[in-house]
Amino acid sequence: MFSKIFRSVAATALAVLASCSSAGRPKLPPLKTVSHVDLQRYAGDWYVIANIPYSLENGKVGTFDRYALRPDGKMDNIYFFRRGNLDAPLEKWSGVAWVHNKETNAEWRVQFIWPLRVPYLITDLDPDYQWSVIGYPSRKLAWVLSRKPTMDDATYQGILKRLEAQGYDPKLITKVPQRSEQ
Repeated sequence: MFSKIFRSVAATALAVLASCSSAGRPKLPPLKTVSHVDLQRYAGDWYVIANIPYSLENGKVGTFDRYALRPDGKMDNIYFFRRGNLDAPLEKWSGVAWVHNKETNAEWRVQFIWPLRVPYLITDLDPDYQWSVIGYPSRKLAWVLSRKPTMDDATYQGILKRLEAQGYDPKLITKVPQRSEQ
């Protein structure tokens, strides 16, 4: 039984990695990250306002991430979601994140499934830490995050323009339904 589950998880993980490859596309410059992230201020809940999802995120709504600093310098990364509709039970996946670039704290690695470690690049961040944008080197994944389950349209449109300037196709970024009372 366990080996079947492991094979299924491994196959899914490989499919995710393969879908993120950049073969056949023009080489893009590296994503620019913000100059510095204060990890204490970044910790807490972040609602997923929009994203270019990877396969395991498809069909998830009411999603948010919770980051909590740990004594060992890493962060607990808990991903909360509902399957299919906002009335579904709240579920979670537990992962771990750590800073990859200690000069800026804007480049992390995140791991939900061993041994996969995924780059997490903070490319845009509100000065008051009310919203954040996470990028992926190939531009095949992105997340627009907010401290609240909603975001005003002017802020959202500005984020989309900045993502486009970094080489993203804004038409691929889709809003994630959220519950207002989460």
